[in-house]
Amino acid sequence: MKTALQAHINKNLAFLNGKKLLITISGGIDSVVLTHLMHSLEYPISLAHCNFQLRGKDSNKDELFVTELGKKLKIPCAVVKFDTENYAIEKGISTQMAARELRYNWFEKIMKENELDYIITAHHKDDIIETVLINLTRGTGLDGLTGIPEVNGPIVRPLLPFSRNDILIYATKNKIQWREDQSNSSIKYVRNKIRHKVVPFLKEINPNLLDSLNNTLENLRASQEIVQNCIENIKNDVSITTKNETHFNIEKLKQLSNPKIYLYELLKAYNFTEWNDVTALLDAQSGKQIFSETHRLLKDRDVLILSEIATIKKPITYKITKNTSKITVPIKLKFKNIDIPFDTKNHQNKVLEELIFNKPNTISIDCDKIQFPLIIRKWQKGDYFYPIGLNGKKKLSKFFKDEKMSLLEKENTWILCTLDNTIIWVIGKRLDERFKVTKTTSKLLKIKYKLV
Repeated sequence: MKTALQAHINKNLAFLNGKKLLITISGGIDSVVLTHLMHSLEYPISLAHCNFQLRGKDSNKDELFVTELGKKLKIPCAVVKFDTENYAIEKGISTQMAARELRYNWFEKIMKENELDYIITAHHKDDIIETVLINLTRGTGLDGLTGIPEVNGPIVRPLLPFSRNDILIYATKNKIQWREDQSNSSIKYVRNKIRHKVVPFLKEINPNLLDSLNNTLENLRASQEIVQNCIENIKNDVSITTKNETHFNIEKLKQLSNPKIYLYELLKAYNFTEWNDVTALLDAQSGKQIFSETHRLLKDRDVLILSEIATIKKPITYKITKNTSKITVPIKLKFKNIDIPFDTKNHQNKVLEELIFNKPNTISIDCDKIQFPLIIRKWQKGDYFYPIGLNGKKKLSKFFKDEKMSLLEKENTWILCTLDNTIIWVIGKRLDERFKVTKTTSKLLKIKYKLV
């Protein structure tokens, strides 16, 4: 197996050679054998073990075993304890999902701190069939039927060509000790139920099940490449991506042979699950939206707008003090005070013409009409202002509608106000008439908005 693993790495994972690797080790047979193999092949490896504190004394014994193995093989070993159950309760997720989040966040931290290149896990051929069967029971697309990717970003799984039996034979032949996780024999979890009940039955029907499945997966992956190429071409045709959002042309989507399938392929990476609701957006009223855990899909007239949901709540207001020259949060603004020299009336008018800035992204306001601090905030229901040149009051909601702004554009618009919430400027859109520079202005404040 050692020779076969080296040959596999050289042929398919040659980028691992000469790199610093982090092996995730539980203490079970798979990860322990992987550690021995990579060590004997003289790869520069480190070990990372998570104690999830879910099995009492056994969890602590696993940690001790891994620590001792690291010392024996003279391999750097990092361990961490997690209060997994409380984390799961706080996040409102399953214990298994909590353990996954905790360990991968920690692995990423170790990678950065120690300048390591790849995370190596001990998934093998039997894990693939279990994963495919689990995905089948839950409902899946082509991705879920292609098994476990051998390379997924920084995560690499070099043991995928080998079976659980291959690993057991190697461990026995080389007298390798490991820790047996008693929970692996329990059929409480879906994966274990499939491992102990379903897979043995399938192997009775076809003793070469793993090899047959591997051939099937290779065919599916080849088909997947064709599908991905097709979807990429479709995406280029039906969508436009900016820095913060992607717009999908509804008319073009409807012209596709099966819009639901195409929407699934275009949006599956963004954690949506209710695909009937996604498809229904094509004919929904403008303003209708659906959410995944990470993204929002909004119907806005003739497009579907995909955007990421902000994970960090920013302060409601930002103060601008008198001597502020620029800010970068929440947006980029530059401030400049300008004194207006007074000579003759004609001269004054000429100076004013040169100094008045009433463009969408650059304005000038009369300093005598404001008091600091000013504030920047998002718009609120009931807000109104006096748009310059209109000679009347208008609600912001009506102004946004007249400007044909989408829901996302409204949400991303900032307002410059006085401390008592009187609107001075709908930033990037329109100045308020009450704060404009006039012939009697002696000092003005120039504000420039820089689009990011």
